[in-house]
Amino acid sequence: MSNSVASADEAPPERLHPLALLGGIGRAARNAIGGIAAGGYFAFQGRLELAVLVLGGIAIASSVGLLLHWWRFSFRVGSDAIRIDSGILSRNQRTIPFDRVADVSIAQGPLQRFFGLAKVTLETGGSAAGQEEGMLDGIALDRAEALRDYVRVRRASSALAVPASAESLAAETEAAPLFAMDLRRVLTLGLFNFSLALFAGLFGLSQTLGDVLNIDPFERSFWTPILERSGWGEWLLAHRLGLAVGGVAVLVVAGVVTGVVRTTLREFGFRLDRTGNGFRRRRGLLTRTDVSLPARRIQAGLIVTGPVRDRFGWRAFKVLSLAGESGGKPGQEARDNHVLAPLATDEEIAPIAAGIGLAVPHAGTRWQPVSRGHVTSFLAYIGPLMLLIALASLTALLLSGAEQRALLGPPLITGGGFLMLGAMRWLEWRNTGFTLEAERLLIRTGWWKRQTLLIPLRNVQSVTLQQNSVGRYFGIATLAIDVAGGRSGGQIVPSLPRDQASLLRLELLSRQP
Repeated sequence: MSNSVASADEAPPERLHPLALLGGIGRAARNAIGGIAAGGYFAFQGRLELAVLVLGGIAIASSVGLLLHWWRFSFRVGSDAIRIDSGILSRNQRTIPFDRVADVSIAQGPLQRFFGLAKVTLETGGSAAGQEEGMLDGIALDRAEALRDYVRVRRASSALAVPASAESLAAETEAAPLFAMDLRRVLTLGLFNFSLALFAGLFGLSQTLGDVLNIDPFERSFWTPILERSGWGEWLLAHRLGLAVGGVAVLVVAGVVTGVVRTTLREFGFRLDRTGNGFRRRRGLLTRTDVSLPARRIQAGLIVTGPVRDRFGWRAFKVLSLAGESGGKPGQEARDNHVLAPLATDEEIAPIAAGIGLAVPHAGTRWQPVSRGHVTSFLAYIGPLMLLIALASLTALLLSGAEQRALLGPPLITGGGFLMLGAMRWLEWRNTGFTLEAERLLIRTGWWKRQTLLIPLRNVQSVTLQQNSVGRYFGIATLAIDVAGGRSGGQIVPSLPRDQASLLRLELLSRQP
């Protein structure tokens, strides 16, 4: 470690490209949004002198801050470590040995692609909550690629104790890709990426701003100029059911189009290559990302599908790694998930899984089902809650003096909801199971979002047996299995009979290397 620090300290300092200052303008504007809004308010009120003073002061302060940040930021690339110096008044000096780097990625936004710049991110397995430990935002693309290859060479040489060269690593990625997606498959993936959450968001937007902007497809005013000359227009405008059907259709189309656009922007040109010690993934239309992932950092595999995708034989293959990819921002994909194949068949996933020492489940895999208590305990848990909702609704109707036939509404709606939730839970139970074979544990869960987790036993960090009050009554327990890089307790085998859960826990612990 001391030699690594010394080599980085002795290397000549480098700075970000001067054009990186352009990328900081947007961040500076977001940080000063309050002052900009105040300046705009003064300008709207006709107080131009004060508006110019406020906005000019913000521009000068932001420009000085950006220049000082750029001037005080530098990095040094040593033989086996990189040192990053940052901070204007409070100085930070961070040294990252190359053998601790779990992931090196290159990303280019539209502006960076235009100017030939890139952002390099280095992550280590010790990053808190998966946050990156080193980021160089705004260096020349050729320098970014050279740095990425240099880190990979040094890391590979350290891990394998044999000399490696940038030429050999580059030659590997110029071969045929391990997996790739053309535009047709990207668009197909977009059709599957319709989200119920997005649908709910669009519905809420139409109800809140629809009247103001006349974009509420559940109102006659939206359809009148569109269908007034159509033969169906009179029927649609005259029936509330027709408006409801038309409104839902508009939201579905908007959701599908949004899913296709978002997917195309993210997955365009998707290519996965096998390298000497792992994988390299490139994707993106406007923002292009280039990520390398060592196989030794991968802890588990995850196959994701659903009832519609499964009908067509499509799967997504992800891996849980010591380093993630989303940046740790709220609402983004969990950082411990690297997508190696967003839409693939079992035959295409098999060689990817084999590259990390895993095998995909086959048709003859013997799954051990979980207890029926998975369904009965759930119904026992939500039953009283549904009953309380029905009683509260009936009480409200009685107090309002509603007609007798209206009193049938709450029990019917609540009963229907109870049956629907029970049916969905039953379908989930039918698709939940596990199997322990060779040196791996397979866990299958879910119905609408079907997931199959492939965990090598050597990567199991801990096994926790969990049981709540409802589970104790029904004699069932949950096993929470932790792997390095994953969420604590994030991999579970639910609703096992207590004795079976205890035996499986002992079996997993006894087979640790």
